[in-house]
This record gives sequence, structure tokens and C-alpha cells, in this order.
Amino acid sequence: MVDLFGRRVALVTGKGGVGRTTLSAAMAMAAAKSGKRVLITELADPDGDYTPLARIFGRETLPPDPEELAPGIDGCVLWPRRGHEAFFHSVIPVRALVRAAMGSGALRKLLDTAPSFREMGIFYHIYTLLELERSPGVPLYDVVIVDMPASGHTLGLTGLPERLLALMPTGPIAEAMHRGRPYFTDPALCAAWIVTLPEVLPVTESLELIEGLEGHDTPIGGILVNRVLEDPFTAEERAALEPVLTAEHYGYERFVGVVQSTRTLADLRTRTPVTIVEVPEFPLSSTELIDAVADQLVEVSQ
Repeated sequence: MVDLFGRRVALVTGKGGVGRTTLSAAMAMAAAKSGKRVLITELADPDGDYTPLARIFGRETLPPDPEELAPGIDGCVLWPRRGHEAFFHSVIPVRALVRAAMGSGALRKLLDTAPSFREMGIFYHIYTLLELERSPGVPLYDVVIVDMPASGHTLGLTGLPERLLALMPTGPIAEAMHRGRPYFTDPALCAAWIVTLPEVLPVTESLELIEGLEGHDTPIGGILVNRVLEDPFTAEERAALEPVLTAEHYGYERFVGVVQSTRTLADLRTRTPVTIVEVPEFPLSSTELIDAVADQLVEVSQ
């Protein structure tokens, strides 16, 4: 059994192409089926016209403010500009002054291009969403799932508080980093889930990502190994087939791939002590796939 939803923040990350967004949506569905009130988020595309997570829920894009996507699940996009606005509102109580400041082309250019300022906007947007309450002292969302970007960009975001605090140890930005940092570093509040495939290169990058996240004090929930192949053959059947099958036979690559997948998983278990959750490959697509993976996650979660 795995504690998938015991902490409020689930950061879902991993190498591009491993099924990170699919697993994020399935985790949201599984949490909702477990009775949790869920918010699922993803980072805005720089051009603002494409959000992969939105497609899973039948939309082109997600809004910057939470909207219901499915029963028990709200969703929104993490938009740097929304985080910048929220930060300025916390510093400048007069909304008219904030609107005037955000209307400045020079300021917008600075926020979009200066090192770490885009990450700061995303960070503060996450923070404001986590601070939403349904009643005093009761969070609006039990679980907030963040479909993080690929490995390198994830480390840029999780390492943001440390970088900014080193540059600006006091002042409003430092105070914001101190307020928001526990949502990325407190093991009682946060866990990072690394999505990978049972293949050598994705596994190697996942182990490097774990090392980087631990360097930023980000708690590791575990590794979600996606699309694990099931071996339909017994050991005796496989031994009988190996001498006669060649690359010309239909299904040969999968026949060999099962063995390679099993070896890679075994090697992964020897190289890290973190929890490993195997997600089988399902011959499904679209919402049927999300439902199947969600049911699998409900089955293995506490």
C-alpha cells in the first residue's frame, strides 16, 4: 500500500514523454474517488494557447482560476502573471495601483525575462491556491496535484526559494518565499512523484531527478513506473520460444521488451530506496485509460 494522497501537495514530474500528464489526471481521478476534494494544475504554455492536461478533460485550455473539470475535481493553469498580481496585491493594498503597475510594458518585460521572475510568479500562484479556504482554518482543497514540467524546469521551480533567499534575504520577496516554501519542503505537506518508463534512459534520468529534488529538500513520495508490460508466458513457455523466435516474427519486440522491462525494474529497485509503484500498460485510450489507471492507483493507495 502506498500513501498517494496523505499530503496536500503532489508534485508530478519526470522526463518528457513518459506519461506525466496522464498520471497526473489519473491521480486526480483516484483522489476524487477516494473522497478527496482535488485541484489539478499545470503550467501555462508561454504562448498561452495549449495545455495538455486540458485536453484530457475535454478542453483546449484551462483558466487561471479554478473551475470544475469533473465531479470532485477542479482545475486551472498556473499563470506567472496571476502570481505576480497576487504578490503585488500582498505588498500594495490599493488595487488601482497594482493594475497601473501591471499595465506597464517595461514591468511586464522585466517579469517575463528577468532570471527567476517567471518561476516566482508560478510559485506564488501555487501558494495562493493552496491558501484558499472553504471555512476559516479549513483548506478548500484536500489535495493539490501539480503537473510539473520536465525534469530540468522542475528543479528550477523547486530550487527557487533557496536562490531568491540567497539574493534577497529580507524584504517582501523573502517573506513570500518563507511563507510558500513549506509547501515544497515539508514532508507532512508535500511529496514529489517521479513518473518514468521501465527503460534504461528514463530510469537513469529519474534517479538524477531524485538527487536534484533531495538537494532542494523536496520530499520524495515515490516513483510511478508507467506502462509496465505483463509477461503472458511462463518461464517454461519462454524458454521454449526463445530458440525459435526471430525479429521477423510478429510480436518479437514485445517478447524481448518484457524481459528488458523486468530487468530494468529489478535494477531500479536496487538503486533507490524510494517507493516504486508499477502502473501496467492498458490497451486503452482517452478517458477509458485515465479511469483504468485511476482504479489501479486507488487499489494500491492507502
